[in-house]
Amino acid sequence: MKVIAFNGSARKDGNTAIMTRWVFEELEKEGIATELYQMQGKQINGCIACYKCFKNQDQRCAVDTDDLNECIEKMLAADAIILASPVYFSDLTSQIKALIDRAGMTAIANKAMLRRKLGASVVVARRGGASHTFASLNNFFFISQMTVAGSSYWNMGFGLEKGDVEKDEEAQDTMRTLGQNMAWLLKQIEKQAGLIGFGRGLFQNRRLSIRFHKYDDV
Repeated sequence: MKVIAFNGSARKDGNTAIMTRWVFEELEKEGIATELYQMQGKQINGCIACYKCFKNQDQRCAVDTDDLNECIEKMLAADAIILASPVYFSDLTSQIKALIDRAGMTAIANKAMLRRKLGASVVVARRGGASHTFASLNNFFFISQMTVAGSSYWNMGFGLEKGDVEKDEEAQDTMRTLGQNMAWLLKQIEKQAGLIGFGRGLFQNRRLSIRFHKYDDV
């Protein structure tokens, strides 16, 4: 099993990465592989609403001139996805928003290709906006038909300068509990999939209707 985390911070290895690595430590204790994809320095532009992903249905964004399809490939290869973002003007960063818009639309266009994967959000704020950012990140998982892991508190920590979040003991406890819960859920999903014998193909023969597009899932 593998968990991929996308760090949407403009600062590499800052508070957002620190928070995410606390989650990773608990996952790795349970033998689950992890990867941190740092979006700092990556080029991911916003969605241009061309809708070619619905026509192509090749599990890729039709705009292949930046790093977005690399992110999609990592999402597809993982069993769980973490979206992590600091709070910018009471919401998520432009980098992670572009990822959500384009990967989310591509997923919908390709018969909800991320459905039944596990998801979790991580947020770091200086002071305000953490709850709103947390909700914005989770909306990606819900529209993608994913299962969302919870913790002992909302998945947020507080700090401004690099390393400040390490003073937030409750944030560290929350992240470690999140990692433990994700590991438990991943193992339960794998176990039940094996017992049922369907895995991610469970309930595949159904008609799906969504706002953006309609298709038969065959």
